[in-house]
Amino acid sequence: MDLNTVLDVRDARHREPWRPGDAWLGGGTYLFSEPQPHLRRLVDLSRTGWEPVVLRPDGALEIAATCTIATLYRFAATLAAPAAPLFEECCRAFLASFKIWNMATVGGNLCNGLPAGPMISLTAALDGTCLLRPQTGAARTVPAADFVAGAGRTVLAEGELLRSVTLPARALRCRTAFRQASLYGLGRSGALVIGALDPADGSLAVTVTAATVRPVRLWFPLVPDAAGLRAALAAAVGDDEWFDDIHGLPEWRRHMAFRFAEEIRRELERARPETTATRTTNPTTATRTEETSR
Repeated sequence: MDLNTVLDVRDARHREPWRPGDAWLGGGTYLFSEPQPHLRRLVDLSRTGWEPVVLRPDGALEIAATCTIATLYRFAATLAAPAAPLFEECCRAFLASFKIWNMATVGGNLCNGLPAGPMISLTAALDGTCLLRPQTGAARTVPAADFVAGAGRTVLAEGELLRSVTLPARALRCRTAFRQASLYGLGRSGALVIGALDPADGSLAVTVTAATVRPVRLWFPLVPDAAGLRAALAAAVGDDEWFDDIHGLPEWRRHMAFRFAEEIRRELERARPETTATRTTNPTTATRTEETSR
């Protein structure tokens, strides 16, 4: 798509005053996919030289906004962490060809704020923190789960830049479970649910995306029973927050989110450490199973 209203392209390394009609240019896979008649100037991030992925000494993982999906996928294959398989699963959740993988960026996926954005799912599920740089003033941080405020809406202010997302070491040590549903074999995600079980204390985080207009991350100090999980999810998502488009009706998305959340609860309950096996809820309500955890 030719953006024939764009009159200038600037290098992001040279700071210039932000003005109406400006837009950050990362991989450009969204910008050049459809007309953008409001744009007049692009600020190109491709020459910033940011290291795509950095494993910090404390074990945390910093992912630059300009890191491509292909780069993240290759890095995850070398990552010696229990949560590493989740990176591959989320990368493969893209409705995209290899050409898009090599251009689309992690930051672009987050900043588009689309419910089906799998990098939103990944970073929210692993308790990521977004580093934001405003045009003036000090940088600020926002939890990845709060970065997307609604379908296509983020907390970014005018001209503000998403610099990176950092995933804590503790999250990378979590045992994860992944479920995704689409109306078609290669269709856009209609519901995507991720569970993360912390081996240190037995806490469980369940994150719902794609089915909802914004990420919904639920945290439990111990694995809840089925009723507790269902009640928490029902309370966290309003009736008007189940997403509605041609890729799935709200009723179907809600059904799949609840179904996947319960499947994940059962899977990770079997995987929890013996030291955290004591449940705070009534044991008579617990679901028993003889299946072997994968």
